[in-house]
Amino acid sequence: MEQREIMQKVVGMLTEALEVRRQVRENPDGQVALTGAVSALLAETLPRIRLPADAGGRAAADLVAEELGPTLVSIANCFSFAFVQLAEAHDEGRTDVSAADVLRRISLRFATEAEQ
Repeated sequence: MEQREIMQKVVGMLTEALEVRRQVRENPDGQVALTGAVSALLAETLPRIRLPADAGGRAAADLVAEELGPTLVSIANCFSFAFVQLAEAHDEGRTDVSAADVLRRISLRFATEAEQ
């Protein structure tokens, strides 16, 4: 999965989190349905790892770290990027733009990059 696709999924998860927060505030005793976006992202991005039957604990841990590392770094980078964009809008005291607006701009930016 490409970085732009991961970013768009991260933005979707953060947008969903905003909606869940809104629903909970409006109806604190109500049920909130989650889409499973986190599980879906992990299922789509994490590679399948085949461990040799004779792999010892350390060798297995090293192989797992080697295989998962790049994907986990990519996911963390996307969350960090989105956080920084949201934090900058907040720190600048922007009242003309909501968190949802910031996330929408991030999504559009990465969608536009995909088209070029």
